[in-house]
Amino acid sequence: MARRPDEEYDYLFKVVLIGDSGVGKSNLLSRFTRNEFCLESKSTIGVEFATRRGRTVKAQIWDTAGQERYRAITSAYYRGALGALLVYDVTKPTTFDNEIRPISSISEPLLQRDAQGFAEKEGLSFIETSALEATNVEKAFQTILSEIYRIISKKSLSSNEPAPTNIKEGKTLVVGSQETNTKKACCSSS
Repeated sequence: MARRPDEEYDYLFKVVLIGDSGVGKSNLLSRFTRNEFCLESKSTIGVEFATRRGRTVKAQIWDTAGQERYRAITSAYYRGALGALLVYDVTKPTTFDNEIRPISSISEPLLQRDAQGFAEKEGLSFIETSALEATNVEKAFQTILSEIYRIISKKSLSSNEPAPTNIKEGKTLVVGSQETNTKKACCSSS
């Protein structure tokens, strides 16, 4: 089935937001996809996702529940993701430590100010954001989507497969607000 012209994009990138409960993943997603912020937002149950589409890329951002009891459920939603944003609260150091401990060889807790050093050491991007003040939210998502696009383009070019004509090394990726969809996947907590 062919896509309608208003649904055209070259790539669909799945990105997951991971982090402890209450760190602001849902508000970060809401700020990026709808430019909204809700002070009374509730904890995510299970998973929800929203999309934002530009001319080239449709970004599907998955917001996972941060509560420990949903970890087994939400980890299944990581499959097929091309990137992840680790979200933590700068005022609560344990929210950073809880997320990096399983993915690093660091056994001692890091101080919050060491998060940038950790990212640099691991070759990761580090961007401080504020969904409340709309600071660097766009930049954080643009950075991860551009990096995914760069890697996908590079792999396509190095595999000797014909690459789409719009792939150029170093091209600026514009993810516009032409389309925004939000969907929720809920589960029972019984």
